[in-house]
Amino acid sequence: MAIKNIYCVGRNYMQHAKELKNTVPTSPFLFAKPTHALVEGQGQTISMPQDQGDVHYEVEFVVHIGKRYEPGTRAEELIDKIAIGIDFTLREVQDELKKKGLPWLLAKGFPNSAVVSQWLPFEGLEAAASFDFTLEMNGVEMQRGNIKEMIFDIPTILDFSAKHFGLDEGDIIFTGTPAGVGKTAKGDHLVLRWKEEKVGELFIGD
Repeated sequence: MAIKNIYCVGRNYMQHAKELKNTVPTSPFLFAKPTHALVEGQGQTISMPQDQGDVHYEVEFVVHIGKRYEPGTRAEELIDKIAIGIDFTLREVQDELKKKGLPWLLAKGFPNSAVVSQWLPFEGLEAAASFDFTLEMNGVEMQRGNIKEMIFDIPTILDFSAKHFGLDEGDIIFTGTPAGVGKTAKGDHLVLRWKEEKVGELFIGD
């Protein structure tokens, strides 16, 4: 089934909020990406904007919704698979949008800005919290996170998303990035790992 909506949770790891000097939210903070942003990292070269400042990587745990949300439905019933993703961000564009109090779409919604690994079985929240997800760039680990470090856990994110936007089969949610974000450059090789195994990769092109 085609992906319907792409929701993303901002500032959901304490150290990431601090590294960007952002206020730590008191309720989930969500934004969306268009489906044109979505691409699966299968080892190919993808294009990034070249004339709008730095493009930053943000590794994330991504959930795929397998059925329509109903109040009281458990996460294990809603989520049918997971991926490790990258929320690419035009950081300088985002900073200017923040200053003006404008939505982040121009900084977050460009083509190829929502990368996912191959889709993987969802074994439940407890099992998922037993493993870290990581991003390597050019053979060096840049980010490592675990869903148990989230400010707002996945059940809270699901309930909030459903209440304010709706949540149904085919929707996906990028659940937030840990500390360690940084900029990419042409030729960079990015590898996504889950349970220390490579599940996705890509190269940065023009």
